[in-house]
Amino acid sequence: MKKLIEIQAELKAPKNQRNNFGKYNYRSCEDILEAVKPLLLKHECTLTITDEIKEVGGLVFVEAVATLHDKENKFKTVKAQAGIDANRKGMDIAQSFGSSSSYARKYALNGLFLIDDTKDADATNTHSNEAKTVTKPTFTPDNFQKAKAAKATIEMIKKNYTISAAIEKEYLEYIK
Repeated sequence: MKKLIEIQAELKAPKNQRNNFGKYNYRSCEDILEAVKPLLLKHECTLTITDEIKEVGGLVFVEAVATLHDKENKFKTVKAQAGIDANRKGMDIAQSFGSSSSYARKYALNGLFLIDDTKDADATNTHSNEAKTVTKPTFTPDNFQKAKAAKATIEMIKKNYTISAAIEKEYLEYIK
């Protein structure tokens, strides 16, 4: 265990990759492997990573297993999984499996070597699933005359403005 602790303490795997679309930096599985190889040599350890395709309840995923060994024994094994979307846009089936394998391997390595990804792209990336927030202007008594002239109903106002209950009540009184 001492060797594993030393490797974990010495390992530096900076986020040298850039996703310009999402505007974030990240590290790949390959980046981690490149950083850990000299430490494996220094501490006389080897690292193996294996993948297995699994299916549970109709969900197909890849499970990566990263295992650190020294001359005498196996130190530690960490597993990570990633779903496989065979219909992923812009990828053929082999690319989809390869992408999921890389992802699972990266997270198995993160677990094994205590690489903190709380600020990683996968933790902060919301560009594909974040609802766009639309800020509506506030409806105020200054808008009463224009709204009345346009014969605006409360429903129409609420569709285009933020309106407080007090202002809504006041407008309803105004249009009577």
